Amino acid sequence: MKTKYQIIKLSERKAPIKGLGVKLLKYVLALFLISFSLFSFSQQEELDNYLKIAAENNPGLKAKFNEYMAALEVASQVNSLPDPQVAFAWFISPVETRVGPQRFKVSASQMFPWFGTLQARENVAFQAAKAKYELFEETKSKLFNDVKAAYYNLYFNKKAEEITLENITILATFQKLAEIKIEAGLVSMVDEYRLEMEINELKNQLALLREKEQFLKVVFNNLLDEESNISVLLPENLWTTDFPFSKQAAIDSIAIFNHQLLSIDFQQAAFAYKRDVANLAGKPNIKLGFDYTFIGKGENNLAGKDAFIFPSVGITIPLYRNKYKAMIQEVVYLEAAKTNEKVSKINLLETLFEKGWKNYLDANRRIELYKTQLTLAQKSMHLLETEYITGSKNFEEILRMERKVLKYNLEEEKAKTDKQAAISFINYLMGK
Repeated sequence: MKTKYQIIKLSERKAPIKGLGVKLLKYVLALFLISFSLFSFSQQEELDNYLKIAAENNPGLKAKFNEYMAALEVASQVNSLPDPQVAFAWFISPVETRVGPQRFKVSASQMFPWFGTLQARENVAFQAAKAKYELFEETKSKLFNDVKAAYYNLYFNKKAEEITLENITILATFQKLAEIKIEAGLVSMVDEYRLEMEINELKNQLALLREKEQFLKVVFNNLLDEESNISVLLPENLWTTDFPFSKQAAIDSIAIFNHQLLSIDFQQAAFAYKRDVANLAGKPNIKLGFDYTFIGKGENNLAGKDAFIFPSVGITIPLYRNKYKAMIQEVVYLEAAKTNEKVSKINLLETLFEKGWKNYLDANRRIELYKTQLTLAQKSMHLLETEYITGSKNFEEILRMERKVLKYNLEEEKAKTDKQAAISFINYLMGK
């Protein structure tokens, strides 16, 4: 059964950078991100639908969501008082008192932690749950990026099949032309042999692409947790939309919205509250209770008077201070480790972003380059065809140009998929 996630937001996310200017930047970036996410090209509707299926079905994402929901339940556990204690004592040899013998005694007590301890524990649990939620969001963003990458790979593989098949058809036409010229004695059989070898190589390449298509479909459908035999609807031509933000805006967005960094922020907040818990652990706990003693009949058959003592008060004495000092120092070390982890993560994200940005710019350049190169190659091919028909050109030049047409056609499509994959990866880093 497919389940839609109903996310419970604990509170508004805290930005790792303070200041009015940064807050303004945060809201402006959020507005742009929301606007961009709502703007969808008709060509992308199928991909958007696949992303929705992945969000509902992917078992890895469901696991992270369940971990988040489990973390929410911890708060209800840690903010509760310890269970009350009830004791019953039966006097085997009744203790004689002035009013009669003591038969049995019932006592009950409740331990109360020091003031603020339960609230501090609850704060730790809530911050830990927020960190789990950000990890869920991180998993979802990564899943969407993986789905898009697999979708683009399927698209390129399909276009490669179409382009290869088209080139086989073109070479088959040349083969018929070569046969006519051979019969007329204008060229030798070498031209036909070359064409036959070229066609055989392209057929082998086409077979490999079709085998690869099955593998890519399995990868894609596993991300969606769908049956591998379900067909994937692909666009006739991949969209070539540009990245909508500047480089600096993307960097700022990563610093504010990246889910890995937000998770670390919430973990740091949890350690701050955990330090409070460690401090409060060194305070005494207070115990309140009562005792009830049943008095039997005394001498001369006089009815005994039961004894009721309330309240009884006690405290725990946190005598061994080294234990509590160690608890506080443990949290200090964990906070320092988490701070260093965040610096390391920022450096890694910066490296990944620069790589993704380089790939984006490179793909943009390649699209323009191969579009121009393909146009020139097609024009050259047309001229060589005409010259070959008139018998003034060697067939070797036609084959060489045909390979360039095939190469530039494939490279242009590869550049288009690389561009969209780079945009998707940058959006993933931005926490979009």
